[in-house]
Amino acid sequence: MSGHPVLPLPPAVAPDQQAVRRFVEHALEQARLLGRELPPPGEGATRELWAELTALGRLDLAHARIIEPHLDALAILRQAGREDLAGTDETWAVWAAEGPGEPLLATPSGPAASPEQTADTDPTRSTDPGLPGHPATCPGAPAASGVVPAETWTLTGTKPWCSLADSVTRAVVTAHVADSHGNPTGHRRAFVVATDHPGFAPEPASEWTSHGLAEVTTVPVSFEHVPAEPLGADEWYLTRPGFAWGGMGVAAVWLGGAQAVADLLWEQLRHPRRPPDDAALTALGRLDLELGAARAVLDRAALAVDDGDAAGDRGAAWALRVRRTVADAAETVIRVVSRATGPGPLTGDPAHIRRVESLQVYIRQDHAERDTAALGRTLLELGEEDTPW
Repeated sequence: MSGHPVLPLPPAVAPDQQAVRRFVEHALEQARLLGRELPPPGEGATRELWAELTALGRLDLAHARIIEPHLDALAILRQAGREDLAGTDETWAVWAAEGPGEPLLATPSGPAASPEQTADTDPTRSTDPGLPGHPATCPGAPAASGVVPAETWTLTGTKPWCSLADSVTRAVVTAHVADSHGNPTGHRRAFVVATDHPGFAPEPASEWTSHGLAEVTTVPVSFEHVPAEPLGADEWYLTRPGFAWGGMGVAAVWLGGAQAVADLLWEQLRHPRRPPDDAALTALGRLDLELGAARAVLDRAALAVDDGDAAGDRGAAWALRVRRTVADAAETVIRVVSRATGPGPLTGDPAHIRRVESLQVYIRQDHAERDTAALGRTLLELGEEDTPW
């Protein structure tokens, strides 16, 4: 890593709640530090930013899973022209997932939005981002500036998949827009909320029973007339180029997690008890091919982002390409390492078990074959004569 402090890792098996709390607090403290030091995406140093995220993921996926949304939230505020909201002592999350049931509704309680704020975008092109941060596709062309006049809004309803709701002080939240009478308009918008409002009520942490990313408690949150600051116009959050960039930043963390799983086989073959056979050497070669390809596509995407060639449908294609490549590589790494090392590490190495379980949970933000189909569809919709390869 680029000289940044390395935090102590949590216990590998069944950490107690005090240990989890300490781990989360340390990670959030580093998130604040890195938020001041790391470059934002899309401003000439995206490759360096993503390399740092990969290094964090290789150190520890739960650690990186706490830091990445904080950095993404700061980037979103910057893209919206609302850096005034990013206090230096705040810690941030991004909650953009949708789920079944009644959606989280945002209702204006102050001056009505102007026509410019509710630009007519096609809501049918918006896609369910799945778990937080997932850019399944990015609609249309980049939106205009996210800056809007001051308004007063409140959020009411339930938002699923809210990570660290009991730990962060602020969050960027997407909600379905309602008019002043509470009737949904068919649009979505991003908002900033504070987590200390009495109407903000996360479900108990005990509802999060995952072994993977166990420290990153993720539960639904109930909102009851929680004040919210809007970010951009309707659909701005989904149509801005940064939506795709944030999703690729998540994939950079996945790559680090896959590298950490692969490190086990590398260490075993570097210090073997007997000379490696062809099966072991083949496994090592396969890891190099998969991880090298994933790293290469991230580097190419970073160049496209900084060159202004990753907005609109081009950004959607890059996001899908990067996330599918890295997720496939991660699944291959888990399978190849498991076959090459046998049952021992998965039954007797708590640190390796933790890496594998966390990586398996994290890459499920990817939508697998559905995203591969979305990539093909997006490439055709670009309408270009030349092949993408």
